[in-house]
Amino acid sequence: MVEDSAEEELFPTENFNLIVQGVYRSAFPKKKNFSFLRKLGLRSVLTLILEDYPDMNKKFMEENNIQLFQFGVAGNKEPFVDIPEDVICAALTVLLDRRNHPILIHCNKGKHRTGCLVGCLRKLMHWSHTSIFDEYRRFSHPKSRSMDQQFIELFDPTQVDFDEDWLPDWPEIEGLAANKRALVTSKGR
Repeated sequence: MVEDSAEEELFPTENFNLIVQGVYRSAFPKKKNFSFLRKLGLRSVLTLILEDYPDMNKKFMEENNIQLFQFGVAGNKEPFVDIPEDVICAALTVLLDRRNHPILIHCNKGKHRTGCLVGCLRKLMHWSHTSIFDEYRRFSHPKSRSMDQQFIELFDPTQVDFDEDWLPDWPEIEGLAANKRALVTSKGR
């Protein structure tokens, strides 16, 4: 039996990885990656780039009913640029809403800005700083930035807003809603 169509070649984006069920990370998707991304069945893409999103990528997303969330963040390069904590909190709110899953997070290289957002997500998931920084360095190698790691270390996960009805079913965040309610109650006293 002869097959009529050849198997489509799939090319993952650079720095691609599964973070947690329904959440992926990578470098900026290129046209050659579209078939691979289509196989993931993405509902959303969260980008951390400042620039306008390319028309080719927008067209791919429209054709595949993928919603774009853009949180423009400048790189945290010493000594003057800081990642705005409110933007990271807003991006985490998107990640903590399972209606947006599966979702892909990316910046240009999938290293520093993506690494900061993932590191802050890991803080919400109660990872140790050692584990968070190990993961950050694996993806940012060979140019890890101490300012990024400091941002993650000082990030306050209690500032992240979320809708507890739509939290993902991740064991690592079990109790997150109860902890948030308790914090709000204690501040109100």
